[in-house]
Amino acid sequence: MIDIKRIADEADVIISGYAFKKVPDEIKVFNLNNSKSAAVFHPDGTLIETNMDEIELEIAKKYMLSSLKYME
Repeated sequence: MIDIKRIADEADVIISGYAFKKVPDEIKVFNLNNSKSAAVFHPDGTLIETNMDEIELEIAKKYMLSSLKYME
């Protein structure tokens, strides 16, 4: 089972229920309200992998790009 509290505690930024964690060369995105939704991006916004639908993915990407300055 996914430990939502641990993911939230380890996140660099949380925006509107999305937890963002910067690791070397990747940004991991996890929807705290839906434990089955996640994505991995390059810091430039290029998608590496996801299981999110297109609408949720665009929302998460927008939040991720706007929060990059807080993850450095």
